[in-house]
Amino acid sequence: MESLGENPSCLLYGGGDARYENRPMPVIEDPLDVIIRIAYVGVCGSDVHFWLHGGVKHHVSEQNPIVMGHEASGIVHAVGSGVSTLKPGDEIAIEPGFACRICVNCKNGHYNLCPRMKFAANPPHTHGTLSKFFKVPADCCFKISSTMGESTALGGPDNRSDLRIGLDEAVLIEPMAVAVHSVRQVGVKPGDRVIVFGAGTVGLFCAALAREFGATVVVSVDLSDDKLSFAQKWMERDRFLFATAIPDRELSAEDNATAMKNWLGSLDPNEDPGISGFDVAIEATGAESCIQTAVHSLRLGGSFVQTGLGNRNVNFPISTVSENEITIKGCYRYGPGDFKLALQLAISGRIELKPLITKVFAFEEVTQAWETTKRGEGIKTLIRGVGF
Repeated sequence: MESLGENPSCLLYGGGDARYENRPMPVIEDPLDVIIRIAYVGVCGSDVHFWLHGGVKHHVSEQNPIVMGHEASGIVHAVGSGVSTLKPGDEIAIEPGFACRICVNCKNGHYNLCPRMKFAANPPHTHGTLSKFFKVPADCCFKISSTMGESTALGGPDNRSDLRIGLDEAVLIEPMAVAVHSVRQVGVKPGDRVIVFGAGTVGLFCAALAREFGATVVVSVDLSDDKLSFAQKWMERDRFLFATAIPDRELSAEDNATAMKNWLGSLDPNEDPGISGFDVAIEATGAESCIQTAVHSLRLGGSFVQTGLGNRNVNFPISTVSENEITIKGCYRYGPGDFKLALQLAISGRIELKPLITKVFAFEEVTQAWETTKRGEGIKTLIRGVGF
């Protein structure tokens, strides 16, 4: 890779057409710019869709190829004159979306909905993180270590210890921030019974975040025995009920939901069968059957959040939503505080990241990494940065 120049990069020219090239070295242009040497890049389902089809909503082309990758970590290489919180050598997780900060949505605290958002690996203008070096604004850099300690009676530090996560684990902060946003959007609260559709990376994080927000019952639904087996071990906690379920392909969405509600009702002898159901349903697959089952699995007055992206044209059980007064929320990336909370939960050890990392490929093996994720192998596949 070094033979390609000072900034080797992996660009996608179209479905199935990835090429390694040298890109210009990023330069400091704004006082708050930070140049990062990329350590690891995670493979997301959207990366696979790009690899297969050249894009999702917007597509790459021979005339407008794009550097791929948006889940990333790295080491600070250089900082602008206005950056006081970071220095070269700092290890960071990268928030890969850069909002304009001045539009109505940004000003109202919804920067994830900024119409001028520059999100990594988003055609046609914004390149991603599969390069040796990548430039970001300073407020999109999150140090992956923290100093914790207990105070004495006089307010001074008593016992202090440094807590950190690895650069490989830091890649997972980005998808975990999506889960934080999802759980916040739908308003999971202590005592809630939550059902999560999908046991991929984001679905697993949604289940874990629901637990951290106080849910007493969480059920993870998927068609993969392997993913559910992993989820069962990863989610275990004392005084907390976690269960898994595989839908019956022979049953309708409504019948599958009824079976899940009946199981839930069996846990509480005082449950009124007329209003039994989950308080919250989190959909993290984008699959039509899962969306339908999720809505039908809710109690009267329950809440649903669409977190997974899939087919834009699905049959949605709108009558059930109306008749049962279901609250519907959307979830798009993450907003203020979501990335920070995800990182705090990881650094504190509340949510363990290392077990989710299944395979790590060299930078020269990007397409093999995409193919591994396409086949559904493991949970999270990483690509090691140039020289790491």
